[in-house]
This record gives sequence, C-alpha cells and structure tokens, in this order.
Amino acid sequence: MLKTTALLTAALIVLTAGPATARNNGDWAGWQKDLNGSRHNAAEWRLNQNNASKLKLKWAFAYPKGEVEFVRSQPAVVGDTIYFGSPDGKFYARNARTGAGKWEFELPKASRATYNSDGPTVADGKVIFGDSAGRLFALDQRTGRQRWQAQLDTTVAAMTTSSPIVYNGLVYVGTSSSENVLPRDFPCCTFRGHIDAYDVDTGALVWRHYTVPEPVEVGTWPNGVKRFEPSGAGVWSSPVIDRRTGTLYVGTGQNYTGKGGEFDSLLALDTRTGRVKWTNQVTDADTWRGACNEPDPEGYCPGLKDNTNLDYDIGSMPNLFEVGGRQLVGVGQKLGVYHVFDAKTGQVVWRRQLGSPWPSGGIGGIQWGASYDGKRLYIATYAADPGKLFAVDPATGNVLWETPAPADGCDTGGAAGQPGCGPAHGVPVTSTPGVVWLGAQDGKFRAYNAKTGKILWTYDTIQDVKGVNGLTGSGGNLAGPGTGAVVSDGMVYVQSGYFAPYTNPYGHVLLAFGL
Repeated sequence: MLKTTALLTAALIVLTAGPATARNNGDWAGWQKDLNGSRHNAAEWRLNQNNASKLKLKWAFAYPKGEVEFVRSQPAVVGDTIYFGSPDGKFYARNARTGAGKWEFELPKASRATYNSDGPTVADGKVIFGDSAGRLFALDQRTGRQRWQAQLDTTVAAMTTSSPIVYNGLVYVGTSSSENVLPRDFPCCTFRGHIDAYDVDTGALVWRHYTVPEPVEVGTWPNGVKRFEPSGAGVWSSPVIDRRTGTLYVGTGQNYTGKGGEFDSLLALDTRTGRVKWTNQVTDADTWRGACNEPDPEGYCPGLKDNTNLDYDIGSMPNLFEVGGRQLVGVGQKLGVYHVFDAKTGQVVWRRQLGSPWPSGGIGGIQWGASYDGKRLYIATYAADPGKLFAVDPATGNVLWETPAPADGCDTGGAAGQPGCGPAHGVPVTSTPGVVWLGAQDGKFRAYNAKTGKILWTYDTIQDVKGVNGLTGSGGNLAGPGTGAVVSDGMVYVQSGYFAPYTNPYGHVLLAFGL
C-alpha cells in the first residue's frame, strides 16, 4: 500500500513492450505483469473457468520460523525459473515446475531486520528487487551473483514496498518508510517519499522526484521530543508506464506530520527526467501516524483536532487502459474509491465508491492493486464489512458483479477459532482469461469466474505442508503486496502469511498449483 530482468529476449519483451506483445508470452516477469499494470496474463491457455476447480498443490517452499515471518515478495516467473524473496533475508531462484533449487542469494546484513520487501522484476539479464533496509539490488539472472546495489534512502525506517519496473534502460521504484509508526520517543518525522530512476546496468541514480518539501524542525511533541514537518507522502505503490507518451504513473501516501506536498496523489512524471506532467490530489488533508490509534493520542496525532487523521493514501498500483480511443489511468484509494483520470491531462473521468471510508487506518478501502483483462476491471476491497471482489465497466464505473468474501471463511479450515480473522481482502487482484484469482484474510485462496463472479475453487492455505527444501510450513493471512497470485504457463503461485499471523509452530510458505 513493489522486478528483475532476463537474459531471455521474451522476458524483456513482457516489461518493455505493450500489451499486444505481452499476450504472446506466458512469463510473469514483474509485479505489474506489464508496463500497463494489467496484472492479467492473456497468454494463459491451460487454465480457464472450466478446469480451475481441478487445481492441485504441486509443490511448496517453507520458510524457517524466525524474527520476521510475514512474506512480502510476490514471485516473478520467466521461462522455467521462479524468483522470490524470503522473510529470512534470502533470495531464491528455483525450478518453476518442481521447486528444485537453482541458486540463492543472501542479503547483506544491515542495522535492522533485513528481508525482501517487494516483488522482483526480471529484465536485461538481471533480477531486481528492494529490501526492508531501503536498498535496491540487481542480481545476475543466471547465477544470482550481485551485479550492483543502490541505497534508496538512508533515513532510519526507509523501505520499499514499491516493486520496480524496467523501461528504456532505467529501473523505476518508489520508497516509503515506517517512521510514522515508531515509538513516541522518536523525533518524528524526517522522511519524505520519493520515486527514483536508476540505470539498469550500473545502478547509478538518474533522477529522483520527492513528494514533499524537506522537513524542518518546528518545535517539540508533548514529551519534549523534536518535531519536524511536513513529512511522509511515501510511495508505497508500484509504478506503471505509458510507453507511447513516456509517462510514469504512481500513487503517494499521506503526510506523517504537517500538511504539504503531493500527498494522497496520483503523479504523472516524464520517464526520462522525472518532470511532473500533472498531479491529481484526491484528499484535501490527511496527516496520520501510528500514534493516532494508540491510547491518549492527544498531541501526538497531527490530524486529530481537525479530523484529518485518515490514512487514505494511494497504496495501489495504477492501471492503464483505453476506452473509445482515449487513454485512461485508474487507481484505487484506501478511502474505498476507484478513481479514473484522463491519462494525458489528469482530468477526472469517473469515480466509484466500492469500499467503506474507515478513518484512522483506511482499511475499509482498496489496497495494492486491481487487474484489467481488456473487458473488465477487477477490484477488491479490504475490511469493508465485508470485503468484496468487484467487476467494473472500465468506461463508466458501473458494477457488473460483486462477490463478498464468504461469511464462513473464518469458521472453516485453519482460520477457525483464530483471533483477528475477518471477511476481508488485503491483496492485489490477478486475472487470466475466464478466471480471477484472489486471496483473503481467512487464509483461503480462491478462483472466481471472470464473467459471473462465482467462486470456482478454494484452497485453504492454513495447513501444514512439507516444503521441497525439507522444512514444514503453514500459510496464514493472505494480505499485503506479496501475496498476490502469479499465473504462468499453467501454474499458479501464491505466497501465504502476512501480518497478524495465525498461531502455528512453523514459518510461512510459497505454494505452487497446477492441473
């Protein structure tokens, strides 16, 4: 609320060419699937609405139980190889069909817990991804040897949940920070969000666009700790690119302190220079930090007095699509609204309220990303009493069908009796011809009929499985940017286990399904 690169020419095409070319390739080489951010694999012909119910678990990879347990690294699949990061600070390349090992890379130690925090992208013979310590890595796709490393940000809690994308020799990635949820004795906040472009061959910074002015000291918090503002507007979301106009689109988060900059905005930037083409700010004021939800927030929650402690940022990836010859860009917001703009001007075309506006947390809205299959937009809402999956007309925003998260999801399978379960979705949506793929907070991974919204298949990920790496693991909450489904060449892959893990003695898992 986050891509690697390939020696294979076909893998490069997926990320650097348009949708027409991508349809000739079954790879899923990056989090967005393609430059337009479709999260749709049009080349998938083995799986469809008639046989999705026959899917079986083919293999699993189990993570060790440790300091960090949640999974955030949606895999990339290119050719016969799957690439993914682990909560234990390792990055893996394995056979996509069998799970057999190819190579692994251990992230260099940092001053805080180190793990892969976004999805990799594969391009130009490299695998590129970010981590929890605000670093960006490029590994050799064939050997796993480090090609370069860049420090995205040096502030204390900087990280990347934005998955990189590669275009015309540059790697684009956003940076955010968990500085706003640090304890009150921390001098909050000095972080300012930014979107960067790096040279794909060297890792050199080509341009950077900050989303807020540089924070300045303005006094102290009630406990005497220094206070800085404005700050925040992190780039949690993954960017997309219109190659015809050379425009990058990306969403931004809320202010942590003060009010200023391009918070809660969709940005349109020139891919070569980072120059702003247009911005559309969808919330007038939104200043929020974790202290807003703690006891006695008075004086520590910047937006409390004027009710702007909302946390209504744009953490979702935008979607580029065309209607009647007009290029549009749509994006979901934690307010629960899906916005659609003219991609050239930023003018609003339509808006649709799908989720519930829950202030001071924004969990009733839209998280991480939607999918577009050329006919319909597929958009999921999080804890919106209940969360739902929608099919929406891209021209008008009219809802074509809606399917709520099943009411019995928390009463059945591994989620039964577990605290904190609810009928909610906190993951990006994926689609293939005839099928929509979506996980839920109840630990269930589901396939839906793309035309009707009917549930075709359900798999309970909260169960013990033996991993191909010799460990036993168990799934958990399907939420966060790393637990979106990847579908490639008749196989479906999903990571299971995010925040608020359900009680089990094992680490979490990557699951691979096939017919």
